[in-house]
Amino acid sequence: MKEFLDNAPNASEGLAMDGPSAGLPLPTSELVGEEAVRNEIWACLMQEEVSKIGVWGMGGVGKTTIMKHIHNDLLKEQRFERVIWVTISKEFNVMKVQDNIASALESKEYLDKERDKLRRAAILSKMLKNAGKHVLIIDDVWDKVSLEEVGIPEPSGSNGCKLVLTTRSEHVCKYMGCMVIKVKPLSEEEALILFLNKVGPNIVQSPTIMPTLKLVVKECAGLPFTIVMVAGTMKGEDNPLIWKNALGELKERIGKVEGVEAEVIERLKFSLDHFKDEKVKYCFLHCALYPEDSEIEKDKLIECWIDEGFIDDMGTRQEMKGKGHVILKKLEDNCLLENVSSGEMKMHDAVRDMALSITRMNPRYMIQAGFQLEELPEKEQWNPDIEKVSLMYNSISEICIDVLPTKCQFLTTLLLQHNPIKKISISFFTNMPCLSVLNLAFTKIESLPNSISELKNLTTLLLRGCSKLRDLPCLSMLQELKKLDLNWTRIEEVPDGMDMLIKLRYLDLGVHTLKEIPAGLLPKLVHLQHLGFDVDNERTSLKAEEMEPLKKLECLTGRFEDINEFNKFISSMQQSKKNLIKYSLQVGSSFIPHRRDKRVTIAGVQNWEGELIMHSIEIQELNILSCDYLRNLDDCNSSLKNAIDLRIRECEGIECVVSLSSFASSFAHPCQCLEMLYLQDLPKLSALIMKDEGIGSATTSTLVPSATFSHLKEITIYSCSSMKTLLPHWLLPNLQNLEKIHVEYCSLLVEILGAATSEVEENGSDALIKFHLPKLRELSFLDLPNLKSICSKSGVMVCNFFELIVVVECDKLKRIPRFVPLVGNGQPFAYAPPSLTIRSSTEWWESLEWDDHPNFKNVLRFKPIE
Repeated sequence: MKEFLDNAPNASEGLAMDGPSAGLPLPTSELVGEEAVRNEIWACLMQEEVSKIGVWGMGGVGKTTIMKHIHNDLLKEQRFERVIWVTISKEFNVMKVQDNIASALESKEYLDKERDKLRRAAILSKMLKNAGKHVLIIDDVWDKVSLEEVGIPEPSGSNGCKLVLTTRSEHVCKYMGCMVIKVKPLSEEEALILFLNKVGPNIVQSPTIMPTLKLVVKECAGLPFTIVMVAGTMKGEDNPLIWKNALGELKERIGKVEGVEAEVIERLKFSLDHFKDEKVKYCFLHCALYPEDSEIEKDKLIECWIDEGFIDDMGTRQEMKGKGHVILKKLEDNCLLENVSSGEMKMHDAVRDMALSITRMNPRYMIQAGFQLEELPEKEQWNPDIEKVSLMYNSISEICIDVLPTKCQFLTTLLLQHNPIKKISISFFTNMPCLSVLNLAFTKIESLPNSISELKNLTTLLLRGCSKLRDLPCLSMLQELKKLDLNWTRIEEVPDGMDMLIKLRYLDLGVHTLKEIPAGLLPKLVHLQHLGFDVDNERTSLKAEEMEPLKKLECLTGRFEDINEFNKFISSMQQSKKNLIKYSLQVGSSFIPHRRDKRVTIAGVQNWEGELIMHSIEIQELNILSCDYLRNLDDCNSSLKNAIDLRIRECEGIECVVSLSSFASSFAHPCQCLEMLYLQDLPKLSALIMKDEGIGSATTSTLVPSATFSHLKEITIYSCSSMKTLLPHWLLPNLQNLEKIHVEYCSLLVEILGAATSEVEENGSDALIKFHLPKLRELSFLDLPNLKSICSKSGVMVCNFFELIVVVECDKLKRIPRFVPLVGNGQPFAYAPPSLTIRSSTEWWESLEWDDHPNFKNVLRFKPIE
């Protein structure tokens, strides 16, 4: 398809929109007041003659929040085929807007290879036309936007499409021909309700504070964002004198400035200045170094705070990260940062305006991130006293010396990541004696100038993602260096002088091209807390003897040549009473994506029979690949005790996961924490748990501990050609948390759930077998030529949340199991959960048998797969 699109003269005509839904709901905060303007916007959206709507108002008045609620309401109403949300930053970038719209349409790949703006606009225009009747919401527009330049078809009554933009400028709304709707500040009553909701119940009930509190609310000028921030700052404060002082401070701040926007900034500064810890303020201001509307990963942000020295050196990296999360929480609680997801945050544009106003008053900052710059700022902009420079996410391709002042003698931080930099002047770093943090990640440099060796105060050098970087100058003079990231570069040898960097705490050499780890290097880097190598690079195998001196190690990614070397390392770590907090360790070689914090992979070890780890360590994820001598994991029970994710692939000898005899060992509860089980290409696998010959079913159920598989949520079985029954009846009581079963290419599989006569209950003249899997949501079966039943003909399933059954190429499967709701007197009847959908071919659906319950078909929802 991509080749067709590249070659076809009218490629965009082949685009088809087939997304899963109209869009995803946006996370949003509670809306207080604003009902009138919300209803006005909604009414305009419902009017055919209104195609463009401009929602304007001052910063922090609630425009974005209102539109997020309307966006989510439109999804629920389903009056439009698509609801698309795009944010435009102050530094307008046509290609970025195009990419964001295409991403929302789940068709970004069609634009990725096209760099010509005109052709991109044509392709995007066709995408939006094919998207059908839609609403496009463009948030935070600072200036007029040419819809034609971007590729947005003109909305009209004839195509049923709508455009809504939010802006601080009424002029922008009028210029773009919008129906203009102003968002006004909250009334005094609405403002007070919002403030009281945020400040806490103990304050609400204090008669001595309420008069002052109402005056504080009045100073917030009815701006929801300001109200929430000030309320967060004063939350839990029950001293009337502090409230009076806060009121006086707000009045004084606002009285010193002129203009509505300046007043907003001063109100926001009130919240920031109430942090007593100056380093919290530095952490906050660091966020302004990123481009507007950037979604910043929390863990990466905390790493930056550590690099900058904002978080005190506490001894362990884990403790420093913990402190970082505490600071993040403080900033979030005071609305200075907002959550985008569990792992990402961003700055509200009004808050970033406030942060930038602080940096503008301080000539030590230069922030031009995401400005579409093609070269460094002019020499006049480089103040001699400058300390922090952020030029990340621009289009700078060359770094020349002639634009800099004679000296940048106070410069400590230089952020140049995500620029297409190919060349840096030889003497560029000569006059930067205080430079501490240098970020050149994801640039196109092939080598670094020798002048980098003169940075004697450099503590952090970040070169991650420099995919063309092949060598570095000697690093022996960088005696203060604590962090060096060379991940995803193309260096072949460890840089000269690295053995002199005895202060290193973070070293990432995850480089596939690296030829070796020089003997004697690692033992000299005794302060390392984080160490990373490419686990798929056989030339960089770790030696336990070389690792033994690294007593402070907390995070490790690396490969060991064999099980013996691996066990020696684990033994030495435990003898020194140090436990790794996060690791991805591999024995043998094979690339497997990383999913969990504590992971072990055993790959291609042909003489291994399961004696995994002599010294028990906590493993969250265990991957076993191409180990043909392995029969089961009985000898790994101690390591499986806490495993969450178990994946076994391409092991010729595997007969079962564990055998019944293993439960008699001292480790009687293997797989008790397991949530994900993935088994692929195991030709001899016949059962999950192998029972001994001569042991009856009743005895088997008593021998298997109830904890085994008790947390299992998902089972995937792929190409296991000896298995006939997936889940025997005696194992089902352990699987009460099972949610998904996926089985594919298992040629001998006959049944999914095995039955036992002991489970038969008398119900009149009918024998009934109940299969209790209360949390099961999804069954998926593909290419199972001998599958005859999901459960026995007289069986019914007790499943409270069943959503989907997918059946493809399972021609012998002729029955859908019945379901039992736990209602009335407990008597079962043919029933299907209301959310259940059956997906298969129409031919298979028509071939099903309904002899015993002909009406059962009528309560099932079928969706064909053509």
